Amino acid sequence: MLLKARWVLPIRGPVIEDGAVRISGDRIVSVGPAAELTALESDEAVRDLGVAAILPGLVNAHSHLELTVMRGLLEDADFRTWITRLTTMKLERLTRDDLLDSARIGALEAVRAGVTCLADTCDSGVSARAMLEAGLAGVMYQEVFGPDAAQVDGSISGLVEKLESLEDSRPAGSRVRIGVSPHAPFTVSADLFRRVTDLSRDRGIPMAIHAAESQAESDFLLDGTGPFGERFRTRGISWAPPGVSTVAWLDSLGVLEVKPLLIHAVQTTPADHQRIESSGASVVHCPKSNAKLGHGIAPLRAMRARGIRVGLGTDSVASNNLGDVLDEARSAVLLARAIERDATALDARQALELATIGGAEALGLDLEIGTLDPGKRADICAISLDGFRAKPVHDVEAAIVWSCTADDVILTIAGGQPVFDKYGDEQSRLDERRLGARLREIERALSEPFAG
Repeated sequence: MLLKARWVLPIRGPVIEDGAVRISGDRIVSVGPAAELTALESDEAVRDLGVAAILPGLVNAHSHLELTVMRGLLEDADFRTWITRLTTMKLERLTRDDLLDSARIGALEAVRAGVTCLADTCDSGVSARAMLEAGLAGVMYQEVFGPDAAQVDGSISGLVEKLESLEDSRPAGSRVRIGVSPHAPFTVSADLFRRVTDLSRDRGIPMAIHAAESQAESDFLLDGTGPFGERFRTRGISWAPPGVSTVAWLDSLGVLEVKPLLIHAVQTTPADHQRIESSGASVVHCPKSNAKLGHGIAPLRAMRARGIRVGLGTDSVASNNLGDVLDEARSAVLLARAIERDATALDARQALELATIGGAEALGLDLEIGTLDPGKRADICAISLDGFRAKPVHDVEAAIVWSCTADDVILTIAGGQPVFDKYGDEQSRLDERRLGARLREIERALSEPFAG
């Protein structure tokens, strides 16, 4: 297959006008001017995408697909109330089949948004199947909880059982890897963090942690105050605050030794950044979710200046409302410039890097995806710039970041195969009509007033 478009953005390299990308099997073979690539062979399928840009597939480095049906359900609540209600609704109102279809709906939203790789954090374990069915690659991090030290053995045995079940059900050659996620410092004890770290190291599987997300979390670790400290006291859970930041605490427990993916990193200091850099851990920046929940703005410029690997994540649509990585990139630019009071704090090209190779690097997948380079996996998206809101296009990178949304994605290819084709006979691999009907059913189940 040869894909042609008005622009090709390799990401690590200059924009190619009137460019093309040649695909053979699941690999990129060549990238360059369309006139040169077209002249080389004539016996292949050629698709001219017109006034569009071809990019690497977008990488959403943090999502919660199983929570997709909770979009718009928990608005304008403080963090403790939000997370408590979300957990209760998930456990009391949703069946496993509901959660699986919720994850499928989220996966459908992802491929429609140009995403080819997801790092999904999941409690029920259903996201791996939904990702595979949609044609996505990436990592599903199986969550584990246990704030009380007395829960450690039970939490670990339950986690191991889930991991083995997930591995047994993975098809041969699966592009979805299984990892672990000790949820957060206020839901996981020190001993459980140590045990999960040992498990990650011994099995050679990746780890992700919600870390340094909120002021409430910082207060909990520094002096045991705030809503999480009160929650522990109410439940009778013993807690001796370490008196340090989240990153410093994780470092003291040996957690950073396995180079975890640190989700959020809003409440971080220069000393924390030094620890992250030294350990080789990486960060997922979720600007919209952090802003919506009132957590603040992560010090993106400072982290990037230290060479920390940073990707972009939408978080769940329960806290963001959209699984749109282009919208996340635009928000990252706006908030970086706002907090720095500097219009040069982050530009469009850097934002697109965060959404592609940045996420790939954060997940340790940069040798396979994230740029349009010969030999890399053919994970590609195409974005139309033929609408009035994008024209005139003086700078294609700026036009994509400032003017385009997921609605402008016209083609998503993963592993050399279309997983979303806006103008194709079958737009995606999932049964969109059935999922629409299921969404309405689940919505009714969630519509009863919440009494908690």
